[in-house]
Amino acid sequence: MITAIVVIVLMATVAVFVLTLSGKVVKSSTAQYQHEQAVLYAKSYTEYAILAVTGNNRADKCLQTIKGSIGSSPSNGKGYRIRTNIAYIGPASVVGNCASKQILSTDVNTTGTPLTIIIDAYVDYKDPDNPSGPWFTVHRRTIQKI
Repeated sequence: MITAIVVIVLMATVAVFVLTLSGKVVKSSTAQYQHEQAVLYAKSYTEYAILAVTGNNRADKCLQTIKGSIGSSPSNGKGYRIRTNIAYIGPASVVGNCASKQILSTDVNTTGTPLTIIIDAYVDYKDPDNPSGPWFTVHRRTIQKI
């Protein structure tokens, strides 16, 4: 009788440890998934910014930022907030209307590809279990010749 009670208490203790460990594994997996998803969104928005710059007429309008959000409510931990900043490197004749705004240098003398852009993509997200907590940010910087 006493042996049975000891075995039941021991099994209950092991079950509690297993449940605690599985909860921690689920939380860790969710955090890792969110971070990896944010990295992929940063890469995607970087490529989108490159396409937007190549399709944009810099003589008419200077493309400096691209903003977006994915999900129903990023501020409540249900999605992602994306900001993309674009800076131009090149001579004023190629940079166009962006010459007075976000140009870094006009001393580039490469005839084949005279325009280079620097893209900073920021993806912000919150922990869905703690939406009042801080924002987590993934940053990706890319230098691309156009």
